[in-house]
Amino acid sequence: MKTLSKLLLLASFTAVHLAAVEVPAKVHELAKGELAALAADPLLVSAISAQNAKGSSLDEIKAADKRWMDTAGVADFMKAIIDSPVGQHLRAWRQKRAYVSEIIVMDHQGANVAITEKTSDYWQGDEKKFSESFKDGGVAFVDKVKFDDSTQTYSVQVSVPVRDASGACIGVICCGIDIENL
Repeated sequence: MKTLSKLLLLASFTAVHLAAVEVPAKVHELAKGELAALAADPLLVSAISAQNAKGSSLDEIKAADKRWMDTAGVADFMKAIIDSPVGQHLRAWRQKRAYVSEIIVMDHQGANVAITEKTSDYWQGDEKKFSESFKDGGVAFVDKVKFDDSTQTYSVQVSVPVRDASGACIGVICCGIDIENL
């Protein structure tokens, strides 16, 4: 009964108030602190640099995106991204932070480099979580509170640029922050 009451309360909150909910200040603090530090992790920087060096064309990325979206379940080519050393590292990092619902690391075109679980698509380049953070040489981007179908939580996506040793933006890391567990 307690769970049902919580769900009903959440449903009424969502239906009436979600559009007016401001992103908590703690989310902006996370973007500047923990998430910026994670974005500077040498393991992430190395993995993004390696994927960027492959020189995949946008057509190749879009073909991979179509294959990704057309594939039910988690295929081996998806597991390679999920279970990569970076994917394992991200899951270990997330395990200590109940408020993080998912993590996506993207290359300079918005293609997945590492993820904590299957995403709805492979290419994030046409989405705000990538484009707003990658533009202008790389800036932090905090989106609006939304319902995330892939994680089944009300969350806000926070993206921060990943930079190489020269300071150039080479990719983006996006974390879904579950506002109910913040």
